[in-house]
Amino acid sequence: MEPSDEALVQACRRSDPAAWEALIARYQRLIYSIPRRAGLGEDQAADVFQHVFAMLVHHLDRIEQPERIGAWLVTTAKRETWRVSQRERATDRLALDDDDGDEAIHELPDDTPLPPEVIAQLEEQHLVRTALNTLDERCRQLLTLLFYRSEPPLYTEIATTLGMTEGSVGPTRARCLQKLRRLLDGMDF
Repeated sequence: MEPSDEALVQACRRSDPAAWEALIARYQRLIYSIPRRAGLGEDQAADVFQHVFAMLVHHLDRIEQPERIGAWLVTTAKRETWRVSQRERATDRLALDDDDGDEAIHELPDDTPLPPEVIAQLEEQHLVRTALNTLDERCRQLLTLLFYRSEPPLYTEIATTLGMTEGSVGPTRARCLQKLRRLLDGMDF
């Protein structure tokens, strides 16, 4: 079973490199997706990601609710995304002002903050991924095959891939979904 966010933060406070790796691995997709969804490019999203975790290192001892580190990271990522968007927008305005009158089309990233429902959706996706990663290998593989592909494979293909009988795919799927539901309930999903 994976350690809780609170346990990881406590271990990070003790300078445990494995805890830092686990914490970053747990939240990297979520944090990186915030600036990307706001319209920033890969380089800017990487800058946001790096800044967020640098801020975490700087403020780690002052975080009062380590069990809510995910919310802290999301808030920090939203603020940094906004800051980078504003900086990019100002830079683009300067470039437009320096233009020789050419009517070049400049695409500016949408600098409006992400709506709360988008942030909530990103956080929910993160919780599901986290819960899925704590399942046993067989359940993780089965649910990934069924739900993380644009076209789910046939049960015969799943059975062959996982080395099980075709008739056991459905009941195994039901058990795995129950396990996932219990994990998500424990995460207040």
